[in-house]
Amino acid sequence: MASTKPLIALLLIFPLVGCTVGPKYQAPKVDVPGAYRGLPPVPAEPAVPSPTSLGDAKWWTVFEDEQLQSLIRAALQQNYDVRIAAERVLAAQAQLRITRSDQYPSAGVGVGGVTERQSSSPMSPSYRWDYLQLQGGASWNLDFWGKYRKATEAARANLAQTEWGKRLVMSTLVSNVAAAYFQLRAYDLELDITQRTLASRQESLRLTRILSDHGSATLVDVRQAEQLVFAASATLPSLQQQIEQEENYISTLLGQNPGPITRGRKLTDQLRPPSVPAGLPSHLIERRPDIRAAEEQIIAANAQIGVAKAAYFPDISLTGSAGFMSSALTNFLTKPAGFWTADAAVVQPAFTAGRLKANVNLAEAQERTAVLEYRKTIQGAFRDVADSLIAYQKTRETREQQELLAKAAQDSARLARVRFEGGATTYLEVLTNETNYLTAELNLSQARLGEMLTLVQVYNALGGGWE
Repeated sequence: MASTKPLIALLLIFPLVGCTVGPKYQAPKVDVPGAYRGLPPVPAEPAVPSPTSLGDAKWWTVFEDEQLQSLIRAALQQNYDVRIAAERVLAAQAQLRITRSDQYPSAGVGVGGVTERQSSSPMSPSYRWDYLQLQGGASWNLDFWGKYRKATEAARANLAQTEWGKRLVMSTLVSNVAAAYFQLRAYDLELDITQRTLASRQESLRLTRILSDHGSATLVDVRQAEQLVFAASATLPSLQQQIEQEENYISTLLGQNPGPITRGRKLTDQLRPPSVPAGLPSHLIERRPDIRAAEEQIIAANAQIGVAKAAYFPDISLTGSAGFMSSALTNFLTKPAGFWTADAAVVQPAFTAGRLKANVNLAEAQERTAVLEYRKTIQGAFRDVADSLIAYQKTRETREQQELLAKAAQDSARLARVRFEGGATTYLEVLTNETNYLTAELNLSQARLGEMLTLVQVYNALGGGWE
């Protein structure tokens, strides 16, 4: 047994003195502004920007409609994109375990029986040999240069990238469900406006026909009143189609077959914060899933450089086997029946026609590409936030002005009706003002929708919704 001591010492020493080749990861430097463009005007002496951000808020505190919350919860549980992303995470976890196993020895055990029979011949007598064999073997490719450790580091980064990818899917899903729900409530509001308008115009048509029968209105007035009725009626089928198609889209987001969607608050009752806390741009880099996923891609690519460089150095492998062999069970486990072997090998690449260098160049190019993608992702994220902030601010201003316009159009339509009934004007004035009022109401509905959609856009741009 004295001859096995050098082998045992070798097994213990190599993992301790092994090194790791390749560059260490360092986070790339990026140009981060001090504040987002598109923030509302600040006082002459602004305070220090608050680090709090709408993106840090839980989605159920941003969207307080209980029915919308129920839809989002169902989508996060049932949506196929989320479930696919979860399976990808499980696959990445398995791949990490597979890659990490290369750092450790592998062993196996086998048992077998052999019967050998030889007939007699002029050269030798007949014989029969029966024996049993129990054998165990082990092998270990020593990770002296850190190739397997770097590969494990890359696999771990790929797992983290996949996990952040799942969070990105969840964040996008929350935003899509909220936006689709607000769009549905906008269609509902427009349908309600159109139905109320149609009922009012049908009553006006009835009264105009009565006036025409008594000579107080002309046939032109009747035809103009009919135009108002037909214009409102023609809008209803399109709105009903859009409502049903939007319900089908939401059902798909929920992982369900097309069907009706239960409503909650009206669009006019949805909460709209007067201002949106954006937080600091530096915080966005730590929070947005797409940015974090892009950074994990850099970490994985950086580790692959170490794997490629380790291929320049020799592979060191240890193998061994031991067991027992005997022709009789009575002495199967006795010492004379035992055997063992041990081997060590060192293989140094000599000529690869430039493959090793090309692998290093490839890994370095992929790492540089990942860095550029990371910086591009950050720049795009800053633009997303800036665009959404200015959009929310301006759509809010548009909605406020549209409310004033709708109120003025409503009063104008009322006055035109009074003038016509008093004989001071023709029905054309009523037609014009009624049309303007309906258009103003529909535009106000779209302005309210735009304000809610830009709120969703801000929340998504700030990295919210993946909790």
